[in-house]
Amino acid sequence: MDTRELNSLLRELMLAGYERVVLRNVCGQRYIGTRLYSPQRRVMNIEIHGTPGNDLGAFLFGHRIIVHGNAQDGVGNTMESGEIVVAGRAGDVTGMSMRGGRIFVKGDVGYRAALHMKEHDQKRPVIVVGGTSQDFLGEYMAGGIVILLGLYGAHNASFIGSGMHGGAMYLRGSVRGAQVDSHVLISRPDETDMEILRDHISGFIERFPDLSLDLEYILDSEWTKLSPRSSRPYGKLYA
Repeated sequence: MDTRELNSLLRELMLAGYERVVLRNVCGQRYIGTRLYSPQRRVMNIEIHGTPGNDLGAFLFGHRIIVHGNAQDGVGNTMESGEIVVAGRAGDVTGMSMRGGRIFVKGDVGYRAALHMKEHDQKRPVIVVGGTSQDFLGEYMAGGIVILLGLYGAHNASFIGSGMHGGAMYLRGSVRGAQVDSHVLISRPDETDMEILRDHISGFIERFPDLSLDLEYILDSEWTKLSPRSSRPYGKLYA
């Protein structure tokens, strides 16, 4: 079944009132979960066995997608609301321009995760990653929350937060100043930050019980907060 046929079928099932769909043998079909907006705000749970292609859950509007495996690039591209759970690794630009909802990734993410992530009205998007990311994490990030648990190794990415001007990133462990853009402030989380971490890490643990993680142990670890020094890092270019 090709991409267009699969996505048309998903829309037909949603409009017919189905609330749960299981997809097996998925192999690179793109845009799964797109075109599923309805004026009635219908919501489906989509369970995927296999490897979905690029832009999984692009423009997702309230639905829940669970992937039993890896996902390619662009997971949650411009996602509006809902949830995506990837029980493996996610590719580049995970959460690109994401405006709401939550993404949970059990493994690592690729380059430019949270690129241009932003807050929209009262919505605050969240990405929780069990591992770490590759370079340019949070590039031009304008809002939202990114949490990297670093369960499988150190954070070795470079150019973290390039052009960041909103939101916050929390990395379990430490990063060197040379890894982080000059516009980014490196600090330790305060009590409010720790409550944010407790909330979203609890959600991560619930979704991946096979990891047998202890919440208090994770929270008691060393944490690094990255936030923008300015909401207008390029203001002098236009003044």
